[in-house]
Amino acid sequence: MNLKPLEDKLVIKKVEVEETTKSGIVLPSSAKEESNIAEVVALGRGILEDEKKKDEVKVSDQIIFSKYAGTEVEIDKEKYTIIKFADILAVVER
Repeated sequence: MNLKPLEDKLVIKKVEVEETTKSGIVLPSSAKEESNIAEVVALGRGILEDEKKKDEVKVSDQIIFSKYAGTEVEIDKEKYTIIKFADILAVVER
């Protein structure tokens, strides 16, 4: 099943960030806050057709988004979040 976001929305999938303490202990995801780093899975037509927005983010980019943004959905046992373009705080460049 494919998700097709409308207008200025994006579908993102949160990235699991493994955290290790200074002493080398790996913290499980249940022991820390949920990450606000995600990979872009799909873009809405409003973003793709906007001259300013279309070059700022693309599918497979990693982004940082607002902590309480979006709506979480589960499709085919995968969790996704749908957010507005305005909720993107930064694109992670590597």
